[in-house]
Amino acid sequence: MLRKILIPLLAAMALAACGGVDSSIAMSGAPGVDHGTTDGPARIVSISTVATEMLFAIGAGDQVVAVDSLSTFPADAPVTDLSGFEPNIEAILGFRPDLVVLSYDPGDVVAGLEAAGVESLLQGASMTIADTYSQILALGEITAHAAEATALVEAMRAEITDLAASVIDREEPLTYYHELDDTLYTVTSSTFIGEVYALAGLVNAADPTDADGASGGYRQLSAEYLLDADPGIIFLADTKCCAQTAATVAERPGWRTLTAVSTGRIVELDDDVASRWGPRIVDFLRAIVDAVNSVA
Repeated sequence: MLRKILIPLLAAMALAACGGVDSSIAMSGAPGVDHGTTDGPARIVSISTVATEMLFAIGAGDQVVAVDSLSTFPADAPVTDLSGFEPNIEAILGFRPDLVVLSYDPGDVVAGLEAAGVESLLQGASMTIADTYSQILALGEITAHAAEATALVEAMRAEITDLAASVIDREEPLTYYHELDDTLYTVTSSTFIGEVYALAGLVNAADPTDADGASGGYRQLSAEYLLDADPGIIFLADTKCCAQTAATVAERPGWRTLTAVSTGRIVELDDDVASRWGPRIVDFLRAIVDAVNSVA
């Protein structure tokens, strides 16, 4: 059920970004918060799974006092029942935060926090890998971990460059299908996920369905379309949410005729790694490159 909420939400956030508004990072100041202090905010609440991963990756984990219910990585993140889909101001304020980081505001959360004298940082869905770097650097700045954030971004850039360079050249590029859930939601190349795949030299089979970008890069395909497109490799980002595997895909009506199925080119991904635009995009790209380089 959460998946059914998340995918349309991501699409809406993507459309907002495509509309010419830079919604990647928005900061709301509040009295009493000094950006110039050495230690940064002492009590951070993150109701963004991606921000949680970023905060811990830049060394600000000790400042995080609460995270949303889906922020299960890293393992030592202080998980609570806070909702990232329906943020509750009173519940958030119960943790006495100096700073609240969120990826979604239904319309009144940021304003409510500001009225309560609490600073907030709204970081929407990244449309590009560059957006991810910007968000990490912004978190580093506001938490007094700027040097660590810069080092992380530089390390990510270097690893991504090396991985992209390691892709085996082939005369004809492979086409792929990235599955978000078992109702055949997918992404196009206009998303950060699509950008990661492009680094591995892959061509997105879903791109023709959103040529004008009207859907914000998130599309629900039909089985008929996929059977006709016949992607050369399938990546499943719904192994956790929807219990999809190479075996379940092969059992779908007509799917055994697909090249990816008949040749065993079905890659089972970790849903979270494949859907979050944080530091683990390096792990995501590595999984893709390994799969691509294994194709004869």
